[in-house]
Parts: sequence; C-alpha cells; structure tokens
Amino acid sequence: MNATGESTRRHIVAGALAMAVAGSLLPEADAAGRQEYWVYIGTYTGPQSKGIYTFRFDADTGTMGPVALAAELPRPSFLTIHPNRKYLYAVSELGQSTVTAFGINPATGMLTLLNTVPTRGSSACDLVVDKTGKSVVVANYGNGSVAMFRIGGDGRLSESTAQVQHSGSGPDTARQRGPHAHAVVLSPDGRSVFVPDLGVDKIFAYRLDPDAATLTPHDPPFATVPPGSGPRHFAFHPNGRFAYSVNEMKSSVSAFAYDQKTGALSNLQTSSNLPADFAAVDNSAEIEIDSAGRFLYASNRGHDSIAVHRIDPGTGTLTLVEHVSSGGKTPRSFKIDPTGRYLFAANQDSDSIVVFRRNPATGRLSASGQKISFGSPVCIRFLASGRP
Repeated sequence: MNATGESTRRHIVAGALAMAVAGSLLPEADAAGRQEYWVYIGTYTGPQSKGIYTFRFDADTGTMGPVALAAELPRPSFLTIHPNRKYLYAVSELGQSTVTAFGINPATGMLTLLNTVPTRGSSACDLVVDKTGKSVVVANYGNGSVAMFRIGGDGRLSESTAQVQHSGSGPDTARQRGPHAHAVVLSPDGRSVFVPDLGVDKIFAYRLDPDAATLTPHDPPFATVPPGSGPRHFAFHPNGRFAYSVNEMKSSVSAFAYDQKTGALSNLQTSSNLPADFAAVDNSAEIEIDSAGRFLYASNRGHDSIAVHRIDPGTGTLTLVEHVSSGGKTPRSFKIDPTGRYLFAANQDSDSIVVFRRNPATGRLSASGQKISFGSPVCIRFLASGRP
C-alpha cells in the first residue's frame, strides 16, 4: 500500500473508531434479542475512497464497528442486495457504465467479485433486484434508458436481456434536453417497476416478467409531475395506495394515488421540501417513508437538510413537520435503519455520514452526536448480519 493509501485507511478507520465510541452513549432499545446489521456504503471513488465499504451496526446499543473496504470498484454509487442476502449488486457510474455482482461473506461482511457486465448505457445511477431474485433492473441516467439482466443460480449476471429507451425533453434547456432515467423502484406486489425520469418529467411504469427477463410498458405508460420538476427518486407507501416522487429540480415531492390493479398513478399534491424564505440553489435528492407509513423524509442539497413530512393516512397528502440540518454538505442519500430508530445521512461533499435518532411517534429527528469521516458517501444499505 502506498503512502496515500495508508493515510486514507488511517483516516477512515480513525473516524470509525471515534464513531463507535460516540455510539456507546446511545440508550439501549427495549427490543428482544440483538439486532445487528452490516451497513454497506456506495461511494464516488477518489483520494478518500476505493469502492464499497462496510461496518457493523448494533441497533440495540447504537454502536458501530470499524469500517472496512469490502470491495474495490470504480464509482459504485448505488447498491442493492438480493432477497436471499447472499449477493450484492453495484452499478459503476461511468461514461460506459457497468453492473457488478458480488458474493457476501455473512461472517465478515466482505464481498467477493462474481462478474461484471455492461449496462449498455451511461452514468448508471440506480438498480434493484426483483422480489423473486431472478433479475436486476438498472437505470442509465446519461442516455435515459432502462436495462434488465438475469441472475443465475450462482448470483452471476447475464448480459442485458432487455433495453427500454426513453425519449423526449423538458422545459429546462440546460438540464432537460433529453431523457435521464434516475431510479428503478418495485411496486408493492413486485410485478412492476417504476422509473422517474428527470429529463422528461415523467414516472414511467413497466410490467416486469422475471422469468422472461423483459419489461413491458403499462397502460397508461407513465404519470407526470409539474413541468421542470425533474423527478429523481420514488417511494411507495406501505399500504400500497399511495406513491411519492422527490423532484430534484424544483425541490418538491409529488404525491400520487396508486391503482394496484392497473398500475396507474393519479396526481394528488405537490409540496415543497424547502422553507418559504430559502432562495438559494437547491436540488432535492433522496426520499423514504417509515415502515409505519406515517412520515416521509426527503433530502435537500443546497439547503443541506432533511425535510420531514407527515402523511395523512386517509388522503395520502403531506404536511411539513420540520427541516433538520443534515450535519454536513450535500446529503445525496440517507437511510432509515431497519428498526426505525435511526436515520443515517450521507453527506457527499463533506465526506461524512451523520447519524440521527428518530422518534417514531412524531417523526422528528435529533442529533445522536455520531459522525464518521468517509470519502464521498452516496448510498447506504443495511443487511442483517446473522451473528448468533
């Protein structure tokens, strides 16, 4: 290892150890049994990052173990985990993008390379494994396409079996000159995949056939958001009746009623993620709903905050609860832990992950005092560790 690499390693491990000490100050939960997880971090590689990292998180005590480099990979921005918990898949967000399959060592959290295939697109930025575990779907942001791949019995990926190319443009001539598929999200029943496209202000809907590894447009084939909004990420309510798009360019959230039989989305409301007096540049990024379906969270890059919205259980509409500083710069992503008691915010441009306590009753976030130095974190995924 060269001097730069050794310095980077010391920087990451030192931050992890500091985080672990701070984490011991968190109160113990009253849940029965230990709840331990591997936390996987996708990054933009550079001087402080070499690929995918992992550390162990004990949700009962709130403590974190030391960080380790799980696998070297260029720009593994977004990750997804197979339903059988044996495999992890990562896109490399490059001009000629790839998707890579890894085997997961449940004892150490380390990843073993299985294979890498091209996505047949550029700047791939999201992916998902269907609920049967038979296929992976990838969003190619750069050229606005969606690709599908079979998963073999050994976790390896086939070459692309299906490609769908979006077309069109939006009113922002600088950012919407063409399509930009930004996420791939499974429907609650796992039979469809929804793709927010920032370039054309549409949420595309496709019927997914895992056995044939194909995608077929729904009828209607898409829903729309207000012009120039730039839909980025998407989330379904746990009850399956509502869905939400976080819109990057207008820093807003669009709420939809969802027809589970037809796959149709009907507009309900679009509300801002920002304070009324904020006038600077902002781009909203991530969206997530708590498992109880009571609160929706969205991140703001520019205002550098997490917006907390209350969800009306009857209508699906949103009411703003609060804005909380993300504790860093450019919260590209965040994730609520599986217990619902913590929220991890990945601040890309301040090289940090900040951990918040979450109040399940009010939805509000409070500082835990935990912060880990980490090179350009982008994506956070949890996996039950299986430790006895």
